[in-house]
Amino acid sequence: MTYRDIPSALMALESGEVTAEALVQEHIERMEQADPKIHAVLTSLAEQALEQARDIDRRRQTGEELGGLAGIPFTAKDMFLLRDVRMTAASKMLDSFFAPYTGTAIGKLLEADAVCIAKVNQDEFAQGSSTEFSAYGATKNPRDLERVPGGTSGGSAAALAAGIGLFSIGTDTGGSIRQPAAYCGVVGVKPTYGLVSRYGVVAVVSSFDTIGPLAHTVDDAKLVLSIMAGRDRHDATTIEVADDHFDTPITKQPRVAILQEYMDGLSPEMTAVYDRALDQLRESGWDIESVSLKNIGLALPAYYILNPAEISSNLERYDGIRYGSSDQSADNLLVTYTQTRGSFFGPEVARRIMTGTYVLSAGYYDAYYKKAMQARTLIREDFEQAFANYDVLIGPTTPSAAFKLGEHTSDPVAMYLEDIMTVAANLAGIPALSLPIEGPDELPAGLQIMAAQRGEAVLFDVAGRFERQLATQLKAVKL
Repeated sequence: MTYRDIPSALMALESGEVTAEALVQEHIERMEQADPKIHAVLTSLAEQALEQARDIDRRRQTGEELGGLAGIPFTAKDMFLLRDVRMTAASKMLDSFFAPYTGTAIGKLLEADAVCIAKVNQDEFAQGSSTEFSAYGATKNPRDLERVPGGTSGGSAAALAAGIGLFSIGTDTGGSIRQPAAYCGVVGVKPTYGLVSRYGVVAVVSSFDTIGPLAHTVDDAKLVLSIMAGRDRHDATTIEVADDHFDTPITKQPRVAILQEYMDGLSPEMTAVYDRALDQLRESGWDIESVSLKNIGLALPAYYILNPAEISSNLERYDGIRYGSSDQSADNLLVTYTQTRGSFFGPEVARRIMTGTYVLSAGYYDAYYKKAMQARTLIREDFEQAFANYDVLIGPTTPSAAFKLGEHTSDPVAMYLEDIMTVAANLAGIPALSLPIEGPDELPAGLQIMAAQRGEAVLFDVAGRFERQLATQLKAVKL
């Protein structure tokens, strides 16, 4: 790839070293070369991307005002609505759905003149941890084609790692940006809940879902997120973002602590990975303490009660009558409902709908859902107490490097355990970032950095320093 980060590409575009059309064409050609091997792309937007790039070149030549990402190619997880473009959420339920409007987050990027070249693969309705639960087939990790790219934003991470686009956007419900970022060796950011509008993104787990970027560098991710962030009248959960939200001056050395529970129980080889990174940071002058959160062990079980509960509610609309594909062979309404859902929902989505319906049912609501909500409150309070003493908490993003394709598909519990270190940030609504580091066997791993709610400035400050001091050099992708 000619340009590995957004600023260098923007500089080349502004100087005339390269045209937007040539840059976009380069990434389209890379997509055509690499995607047959990794299967990240669901819908190519090559033709309209080149048309947009030519218009950007024309406007640049005539001196018209351009957006802050003018000519930068990117990809988007197939959860984002883009007007008149097919949007599937990787489900046969939405196989023939074309978006009637453009969502806010992706719309802001387009207003900044970024160029979307493809909609990319994911787990169906963003439910999974490996992008193996896509109705259109699994995506492969470009760093090892026998391994998963992570999920649910696996298509975004895989495409970016393979050199398709200079950034991607995904959704993070319980780690769905950070986990694939760790597996594929890129930066992935889950912002504070409500920082980015969810309008025009398929609703799945509404109290957890966040929108964030995947990028090659911390600064690239910060730039993209700053453009997407902000209040939106279409989404009542969004929050106001001050002009200095991402660049509040950090006047002292940030206080850092490693989350001890995330280090306990790691395999010897993964322990060595993080010990090596921590040693490098300490040698660079960081005083890294250790902190324990007494209720963090409740995070995964609470998440896998609350997550299915909200899924069962949000996906109820897909009944073959109001929304989604429909099985027309039935002769009455009830059979239409059951056959439609049986035909067009995949196994993981069906499993979570059934689990969620159970925990919300009479007699079980108090026993499961209510207790999970109480656990969520305890976890949020634990983080608030920790952030009273520390600016950021750090630890592994995942308990292992990318696992083999098919390794966990028949064992849902093993698959869910891949999220054990990411779900707590979603329960607490705090921002978190996965920074690529060298993992075992020439595979990447992720160092997770977490900050208090609305603490993106300190999050990016620390992550940027870590990025420079660790100077991670991952094995090049060769496809």
